[in-house]
Amino acid sequence: MSDIIIRDVALEDVPRLLEIYGYYVEKTAITFEYDVPSREEFESRIKNITQKYPYIVAVKDGKIVGYAYSSCFKARRAYDYSTELTIYLDKDCTKTGIGRILYTELENRLKAMGLKNLYACIGVPNVEDEHLTNNSAEFHEHMGYKLCGRFTNCGYKFGTWYSMVWMEKLVGEHN
Repeated sequence: MSDIIIRDVALEDVPRLLEIYGYYVEKTAITFEYDVPSREEFESRIKNITQKYPYIVAVKDGKIVGYAYSSCFKARRAYDYSTELTIYLDKDCTKTGIGRILYTELENRLKAMGLKNLYACIGVPNVEDEHLTNNSAEFHEHMGYKLCGRFTNCGYKFGTWYSMVWMEKLVGEHN
């Protein structure tokens, strides 16, 4: 998929990122957030994250079609070699290989930074419905992540209880 360009996020990208993310907030339980953040809030999140971690976008034909970033796993020094990853794709660009390209680039950057443990927090349905399927967990499994924890019925959205799983991928030596 050579027509995909991966680059660092810019604050000018925020309106498009909010379009992508807004769909997931308003129509799905992929995020447990109820309200689409304001532009100012989203910019603040990006500024905070990019102080320490990579935040990248995928561009196809001049249009952002997805983004991924890592962030603080836990705010304790002993966790400095661990990070949480997040990815969102334009709703019309799932299952196209763009997610793999984004995550591979993100993982490579994190490994180069010396991070060793990659974690993903993923909403999962107890029974698949129109708001949430197992696609994200399956994507992470294809990317080499392993299930390491489950929180049952911890999120309530659209009148339904959803669970959440943590998946991990170890990418460095633990000497």
